[in-house]
Amino acid sequence: MRTQKPNNDGFTLIELLVVLVILGLLAGLVGPQVLRHLGGAKSDTAQLQISELGAGLDLFHLEVGRYPTGSEGLEALVEAPPSVSNWHGPYLKKRTVPKDPWGNEYNYQFPGEHGPYDLFSYGADNAEGGEGDNRDIVSW
Repeated sequence: MRTQKPNNDGFTLIELLVVLVILGLLAGLVGPQVLRHLGGAKSDTAQLQISELGAGLDLFHLEVGRYPTGSEGLEALVEAPPSVSNWHGPYLKKRTVPKDPWGNEYNYQFPGEHGPYDLFSYGADNAEGGEGDNRDIVSW
């Protein structure tokens, strides 16, 4: 006659708790590093978008003979201003002007203080100055 062995295929409560503690420690160590790199990625994205907008502004300038005025703004890159006859846009790949990675409008000034135009984002805090994620991202 055979005796039946007890079934030991599952995990004990202690084993599960040890795994959960290890996962919690890993999350506590790795989480802040991931968040730090995420902030840097948004700043890098803003710098790339400013470069793309600058290229669109330069194309507008080549075709129209001037940069968009302050009142026309960046919208002139995707929609012809009423006073422009030789507009052959849109000058951006997408037919909308992107917002910065923090959801704010890019700031455009013409004429610029640092070049023909100034194009910038105030960063995460949407206020002038700052450090880290709050630093200004500029075209000059």
